[in-house]
Amino acid sequence: MRWRHKDLLDLDNLTVAEIEAILQTASSMKEVLIHPLEKLPTLRGKSIALMFYENSTRTRSSFENAGKILGAQLTNFSVAQSSVHKGESLLDTAKTLQAMKIDLVVIRHSSSGAAEFLAKHLRAGVINGGDGQHAHPTQALLDCFTLTERLGGCRGKKIVIAGDILHSRVARSNALALTKLGAEVVLVGPPTLLPPEMKYLGVKTTYDLDSALPGADAVMALRLQLERQRSGLFPSLREYSRLYGLTRERLARTGKKTYVLHPGPLNRGVEIASDLADSACSLIEEQVTNGVAVRMAVIYLMLGGAGYALDQKCTPA
Repeated sequence: MRWRHKDLLDLDNLTVAEIEAILQTASSMKEVLIHPLEKLPTLRGKSIALMFYENSTRTRSSFENAGKILGAQLTNFSVAQSSVHKGESLLDTAKTLQAMKIDLVVIRHSSSGAAEFLAKHLRAGVINGGDGQHAHPTQALLDCFTLTERLGGCRGKKIVIAGDILHSRVARSNALALTKLGAEVVLVGPPTLLPPEMKYLGVKTTYDLDSALPGADAVMALRLQLERQRSGLFPSLREYSRLYGLTRERLARTGKKTYVLHPGPLNRGVEIASDLADSACSLIEEQVTNGVAVRMAVIYLMLGGAGYALDQKCTPA
């Protein structure tokens, strides 16, 4: 099969075969990461703009590393130093990028739908690096890749995602991807942070983490957005941690070897205990490494892979 999409805005319009193709390509890209050469000539002559309207460490740096390793020209669009602070609209910025002949744009924005808006006005491809509470497709893809490596695939596996589901674009994108790949997904959180309509994603929901854990192959703890505590959505951090925080003792309820994931950044001692985050069952550091490989795969397929067979090897010159 061949890559057919101009943009990557969400995962709902990707087929299972396309998701698996990204993961397969990411596996090849991960091999490239350990190669002694720092850059590939694969995307020489291609240009990528990083537009991050929200603070980011992992996502931004991994996209930047991915583009550099593939040999693309990177432009970091600094919102703090841009004309945005002078009142320039997203549309005006898009037109500026169009005039610069950018080939691919990665955008993170606090408003849901910002990436889709940009994609409608640009001839360049657009990758959604996270928009509001809507979607974070590459985070979900790297999580699926990490689980596939460790579990041998997602089909038939039970994955529990716990925390602030209501405000989490990571939870929504993971639910879409994992269910497409055949996993059983259980979303867990307090009633104020777990809207019942999430069931439309084909997942199970519960307010009781302990009852959801038996048989789980992996548990993902979501970052608790601490500003929500001031909104009265849960009584206190101590109470939240007691009911939904992951610890070694709580993880033992799965009754089997279970991996732990977290999209970062971590609130240690709140949604996950420090000793568990640093334990052998934690895949948090692997998620970071795999994030580069998956974003390399997505960039390659959107820029270098168009018109190429997906099983074609991407090798250094």
